[in-house]
Parts: sequence; C-alpha cells; structure tokens
Amino acid sequence: MSTALVAPPVTGARARLLAAATELFYAEGIHSVGVDRIIGAAGVTRATMYKQFGGKEELVLAYLRSEDEQLRALFAGAGAEASDPSVLLALVIDGIATDIGERHTRGCPFINAAAEYPDDGPVRELIAEHREWFRETLRELADAAGLADPDAAAAALVLLRDAALVGGYLDGEDRVAPAFERTARAVLAAHRA
Repeated sequence: MSTALVAPPVTGARARLLAAATELFYAEGIHSVGVDRIIGAAGVTRATMYKQFGGKEELVLAYLRSEDEQLRALFAGAGAEASDPSVLLALVIDGIATDIGERHTRGCPFINAAAEYPDDGPVRELIAEHREWFRETLRELADAAGLADPDAAAAALVLLRDAALVGGYLDGEDRVAPAFERTARAVLAAHRA
C-alpha cells in the first residue's frame, strides 16, 4: 500500500501554512498563488515554510492529503452513526449534497488540482489514489447494500459527485444539490437487486 496519503504530525506553523494554502489554493488556484502569499497569510518566515514542507509541491500534496483525510473522516463519522450499508449510502448522498453548498463551493479540489497538473507526477498520483479510494469505498457499500451491480453504482455516484461539485460552483447549490440527490437516489434504486 502506498504511503502517499499519510500526513506528518501538525505543528503550529505547519497548521497555519496548511490553512493558508488550503484557503488560497481552493479560492484562487494552485499555480496562481505564490509561496510568498502563503507565507504572509500564515505569518511565518520563508525558512519555516521550507523547513515544514520543503517546497510548494509538498505543500500542494499536504493540501490534497488534508482534503482526502476530511472526506475519509466524513465516511468514518457516517459509519459510526449507522451500520446499515443502505443507510450509509443515503448518508453519503446527503453529505455530498451538503458539501456542495457549505464547503466545496468552488468545485472539487481534486478536479481543480488535476486541471493544473495535467502531467504524471506526485500530485496526479495522489489524486488517483484518492479517487480510487472513493470509488472502491462506494463499491463496497453498494455491494454490502445488496445492489445488483455495485461497480456500476459506484461509478455512477463518483460521476454524479464530480458533476455536482462542478455544477454547484457554476450553477449554484440551490439548483444542483436537489438534482444531485434525486439522481443519486434514482441510481441506487435502479441498481437494487
């Protein structure tokens, strides 16, 4: 198993740098935000930034790992709330609909990063690992819920989430979130055995 998604312990300066980078990268794009802006927003020195991350690419990877960890934590929280796979799938749909309007209002951070990193490399590898985890987790839930074709259901839910996060940014959460919920529930119903 790859260790690309294991984040090092967080220190005060590290946390401030990551928080600043997360806000700026998500709001303005990764390539448009320079290291000096992040350093200024975090209130640290250049030496501290390079001591904590080694360079901008390591900070980008930490940002994406943090996004990955947050989504995994949402799944873990849902798992603690309910053990029935059908209920968990419904919670995932609800969570994505909420995410469109509350947290990821400018699209999916992984899709956004992939657009800025079109070539193979550590950023694209991390994005691929995240997406594979997400797809496989949905497939396992769909299988446990007894859906007739868990692979197809998971693929459809990944596609719908991608579209909903981008669509929520372009068309607004009030229009996209309800459409996502209806469509995702119809996908699950169509795959019930």
